[in-house]
Amino acid sequence: MSDERIISYSEAIREAIMQEMERDENVVFLGQDISGGGHREKENMTDTWGGSFGISRGISTRFGIERVIDCPLSEAGYIGAAVAASTAGLHVIAELMFNDFLWLAGDQLFNGAAKIKYLSCGKQSCKLTIRTVTGAGLNAGMHHSQSLYALAAHIPGIKIAIPSTPYDAKGLLVTAIRGDEPVIIFENKTLYNTKGHVPEESYEIPIGKAKIVKNGKDATIVTISRMLFIALEAADILEKKGVFVEIIDCVSLVPLDEETIIQSVSKTGHLVIVDEATPRCGAAADIAAMAADKAIDYLDGPIKLVTSAHTPVPFSPVLEKIYMPDSISVVNAVLNSLD
Repeated sequence: MSDERIISYSEAIREAIMQEMERDENVVFLGQDISGGGHREKENMTDTWGGSFGISRGISTRFGIERVIDCPLSEAGYIGAAVAASTAGLHVIAELMFNDFLWLAGDQLFNGAAKIKYLSCGKQSCKLTIRTVTGAGLNAGMHHSQSLYALAAHIPGIKIAIPSTPYDAKGLLVTAIRGDEPVIIFENKTLYNTKGHVPEESYEIPIGKAKIVKNGKDATIVTISRMLFIALEAADILEKKGVFVEIIDCVSLVPLDEETIIQSVSKTGHLVIVDEATPRCGAAADIAAMAADKAIDYLDGPIKLVTSAHTPVPFSPVLEKIYMPDSISVVNAVLNSLD
């Protein structure tokens, strides 16, 4: 429609944060370089950084450094502070610059935030939203390009959301901020400049409901994050070969929408899972195991996984391109499943 508002993935995230901070004065935002910190004059509150990808630019100008807090280069320290504050009545958004740094805040998140509800028999909430950056594709090297959502998904007590579109990026973030459980949102760095329809008003998207992006009859392709767009490219190629695939965007891994995946497989009889992360003990393997357990009677061919190689992410642009899934690898997987 001509009257649809089109904004970028990064703008959608910024808008969600600002609208929720406007709506609820108990929402606070923590991170590194998110408000400029020591790089500006206190009297002249102009944001200069906005984090590594400029997501938070302008937020501290509007809400002040009491609610938009620059933190030191200590993920364990400020994520620990975020966990504590989120149990004391504040709704905390904490930006973890790259998901590669989950290790540094692992004890605070996985032994702290994830277990508070269980330790308190449901009496204590942890209103914590972690935003972090995932994925390769920008030649950022092996320490800033991993996809570690399966690591976080392994720990009970934390919801895992992975938006692939600007619309989902805003709606999932709003849902996470308004909830009373810890949520980690993995934002793929290559998607920040992508654009799509995003309503100006605030809205929520349920965490735990997948989306059927494309209907098809011959095979089901389940995607995670930006692999949705790789699968859509593959679908165009396959249609020229007379093969029509159904594409499902997971949207979240915890909870995982098993029902939507199983129903699709019951229709198509074939399953291909596309994941940018490495294959061993990954999200793709987990989805495949679920389908083998609960949808085996519907399958007419082998489950196929399309993932990155089981190596560190290469820095070399040429090698990084080879390392990651592409549309041709998805096409081949679908055709092999149908053979």
